[in-house]
Amino acid sequence: MSTPNHQNLTISEAKKILNKFNCLDIAPILKPSEKALVCRALVLVTSISDYQILGICADTAEEGILAMRTYSHAFGYEVPSNLATPEGPVYIKLNGKNGLCYLDSYAGHHRGVLISCQSYNEGGINEMYGHLPLDLFA
Repeated sequence: MSTPNHQNLTISEAKKILNKFNCLDIAPILKPSEKALVCRALVLVTSISDYQILGICADTAEEGILAMRTYSHAFGYEVPSNLATPEGPVYIKLNGKNGLCYLDSYAGHHRGVLISCQSYNEGGINEMYGHLPLDLFA
């Protein structure tokens, strides 16, 4: 997963890096160098879409909210406060366009973050990536 000069990724290279996470039920644990490369690719791809929708599946509300905070910070979003913290696994959905957030108990087995890139025009990025690691931006 290494690219010699990941500071200058192309859109095509970034998509190729992120596509490796598609259809994974549980996000992998990444080495620090891999994590840096994936962060760079994700920030590049999201920067050319108009907004993103995050879907987060975590073992606890605290873990999910931390993932939502770190991803939101990387994308320049405000994070809702005073969210419920049910016991056990949770699903969180955050719409970056309007800030709407949904958090509820989750009985499924998936773990990680789905990022759905949304663009207003045809030439923009309208793709979903993930499951990405919960701690990618931590």
